[in-house]
Amino acid sequence: MSYAVKVKLRRPNVLWQVCSAHFVSHVYIMLIPSLLPILPNLMQVSFLQLGVALAVFGVVSAVVQAPLGFLTDRWGARRLLGVALLLGAAGFGLLAMQPSYPVLLGVMAVAGVANGVYHPADYALLSRCITSARMGRAFSLHTFFGFLGAALTPLVMVGVAQRAGLNVALWLASGVGLAALLILAGGQPAHALGEEEIAPTKTNRAPRRPLRIEVSTVAVLIVLFALLSLSTGAIEKFSVSALTYGLAVPLSVANTALTGFLMASAVGVLAGGFLADRTDQHGVLAGLAFAGAALLVVIVITLPLPAWILIAVLTMTGFLTGVVAPSRDMLVRAASPKGKEGHTFGLVSTGFSVGAIAGPVGFGWLIDRHLPLMVLWAAVGFMVLTTVVVLWQEYREKSLLSNAKSGLA
Repeated sequence: MSYAVKVKLRRPNVLWQVCSAHFVSHVYIMLIPSLLPILPNLMQVSFLQLGVALAVFGVVSAVVQAPLGFLTDRWGARRLLGVALLLGAAGFGLLAMQPSYPVLLGVMAVAGVANGVYHPADYALLSRCITSARMGRAFSLHTFFGFLGAALTPLVMVGVAQRAGLNVALWLASGVGLAALLILAGGQPAHALGEEEIAPTKTNRAPRRPLRIEVSTVAVLIVLFALLSLSTGAIEKFSVSALTYGLAVPLSVANTALTGFLMASAVGVLAGGFLADRTDQHGVLAGLAFAGAALLVVIVITLPLPAWILIAVLTMTGFLTGVVAPSRDMLVRAASPKGKEGHTFGLVSTGFSVGAIAGPVGFGWLIDRHLPLMVLWAAVGFMVLTTVVVLWQEYREKSLLSNAKSGLA
């Protein structure tokens, strides 16, 4: 006698589809930077040439992100997300077959276009398909998976390239993109929520927002995202150099402190998601977290700290900067008119690209001028500015909307 056992597999819902795509986007962001130590010999190129390739990726992403945000709302977020995953996977697959510098430049341009899709498409899908009561946690999981992709890429890709060759590492990266594409294609259809399905919370978007409020709010949020990119980028990319050259911190201790910062940032994102779902004061939450982070960095700069305390302080700094992320995203969602989430997030996310392009140039210049501690002071300054902007924006937004409702605006 035989028994047939039926197993019903659950198709990934929209949240997990978006999280897998965001994981891939950060894998592709970190792929070439993580391979920098071995690429010059393998491809017979200079670090300057590789820097140009990375700049191509950043500039293309910055240029296309806002237009792609508009296309997301017109053509469909899920469709564009699938195109982005396919472009990235095909590009790095081509590089695996032809690992040359001209191909690298072309692939980085294509990857830059794909990268411009992820934020507007991801956030549009989440905003339209997740209830307000769960939105903070959804945003936090989305950001966490991006952090996870960035953290795993150097460890995995460098190890694979050293043991099996550059081509295998690139094929693996291509395969990760195809796997996310399969998850997207085989997942549950995106179901946009109707107004009756959205919990009537204080965090919901106002039904009517004058155009001048929308334009000015988006402009402020672009500045906010640029400041966030500059402050966290200073620590993520240059804190090890600043600590070793400016404070004579041993390299092993500085690297451990950075690892603690990055790991705690990921944990902070998850904690921030729960907090964001339990308050409508997202600007206050983000401002207090960044003010605390700024104070901790000042302590690192000004006080002689034992190694374990230095590591602990920077780890706590990472946690606080991670807490900010879901509230940051909730501020953008609150500023987005219904049905236009894609172009709002696309426009606002250009601030990240601006910070990612300008920050390394400025911070590198400071270190070349033998001013490594100024990198950390710059991080503090950007954190303070972020605190001021986010608190002012929340106060300003409430005042403008109150006046608009009363007919005074």
